[in-house]
Amino acid sequence: MSSTVTDSIRALLAEHARLGVDVASLSDTDDLYTAGMTSHASVTVMLACEDEWDVEFPQQMLKKSTFASIANIRAALAELEVEGASA
Repeated sequence: MSSTVTDSIRALLAEHARLGVDVASLSDTDDLYTAGMTSHASVTVMLACEDEWDVEFPQQMLKKSTFASIANIRAALAELEVEGASA
């Protein structure tokens, strides 16, 4: 996925994740929960991602690890794009 997707994820995190640090200071693999994101905030991030990319996270993706890092979110979105294209 392109860097614009990563930038969009970072913008959504800045708006919805309620992180204790500036999202710009995090690497793509830093743990977002360690950075201050709560489980409640992760649901808000998930909903924002669904709205942004017009996708729906299936039940098997609704776990803490899916939203634990920018890289994990990006990978989940890439998987949804692949599944959507073949459906």
